[in-house]
Amino acid sequence: MPTARQVIVGVVVVVVVGGLAGGVYYRLRGEQSDGAEASSTATGPENAADSTSAARTFDTSLPIPVEGAMVVRDTLVISVAAAAEAAAARQARLLAQVEGRIARLRVEENGRARQGQLLVEIDTTEYALGVARARAGQAKADATFRELTLFDDQIADAQVRAERERVARAKSGLEDAELALQEAQMQLERTRIRAPFDGRAASILVVEGQNVRPGDELLTVVDLDPVKVEVQVLEGEVGLLAQGSRARVSFAAFPGEVFNGLIATINPLVERGTRTARVTVTIANPDGRILPGMYARVSLEARKFPNRILVPRASVLERDRRSMLFVFEEEPGGDGVGAAKWRYVTTGFANDSLVEIVDDLETEMVAPGEWVLTDGHYTLIHDARVRLVPNVQSAGGRPR
Repeated sequence: MPTARQVIVGVVVVVVVGGLAGGVYYRLRGEQSDGAEASSTATGPENAADSTSAARTFDTSLPIPVEGAMVVRDTLVISVAAAAEAAAARQARLLAQVEGRIARLRVEENGRARQGQLLVEIDTTEYALGVARARAGQAKADATFRELTLFDDQIADAQVRAERERVARAKSGLEDAELALQEAQMQLERTRIRAPFDGRAASILVVEGQNVRPGDELLTVVDLDPVKVEVQVLEGEVGLLAQGSRARVSFAAFPGEVFNGLIATINPLVERGTRTARVTVTIANPDGRILPGMYARVSLEARKFPNRILVPRASVLERDRRSMLFVFEEEPGGDGVGAAKWRYVTTGFANDSLVEIVDDLETEMVAPGEWVLTDGHYTLIHDARVRLVPNVQSAGGRPR
């Protein structure tokens, strides 16, 4: 059992320790409070300025730059797109027909060539001698023939004269001599290689002084105006196309540039392996910029749907798995400033650039003449304040 004195000592210790702890606590709390007040007093104006600056930076009342386009009522043209490759309208490989040395090359690669123009000359010495020899043989045979028919003009019977002439030609060898001369002249002419049509020289494979043999390839002549583009179209889409319809062609060599062409032919045969048919498009190419072998993307005009409500494809977004767009409503005297109104819409047919908007009881419509947003609208909310600009990026708008 503790004595009374021990109990009193314990109570005193507890009171002393508690007093010390309380003093420390209130002292620390007072220092923190003073520090906070001092900090607030020292930095209050700056904090207020920062808050104002942030408010200005993220002021939602400032109009957001956006781009827009007008809703139109027009004909929607559905196109068939496919990859293709450019080819020359006409192309001919010119081969050596006689043996000999290339005496002269009269054209450079990519040089223009007119029909009948002399392009390559093979040494004519041997073939000119062949012609001279054949002429001599013909002259000798002709002299023998004349000798055998010297007085035949005195024969009254025409049938007899004709028969004697036939026999004399055979005996004199005149027919063979005439044929030999024609052959020698033909061989001499074959030493001159001429352009079969207007075009350009390509793939020249010989040089002056080179010996060639019959069948050796010399060069190629290509006709580049117009140039043709051959497209392989799926059998299910061939029926949508018609000869004479328009085509839009873009080439990897000319980014951003579109060439207009026409469907020239549609092959009536479908290839079994690919289930495609060849469609040939022609494009005017007067300056020869488009070269055979260039890779192309072709959009072929297929079906037309007149009198449709159309908006740019870029204006239609998907929210909650539904198609929607923003319609621009300008403020009175807003000078391009207004509100972006959210509308759910139902889409119909579409091509690469336009989408048809159709009536539906569960969605809203747009009307020709209204403006829809096409860029800078991806993160907008309903009734957002916006400003129409020619280019969102230049105006400092939100990135795509």
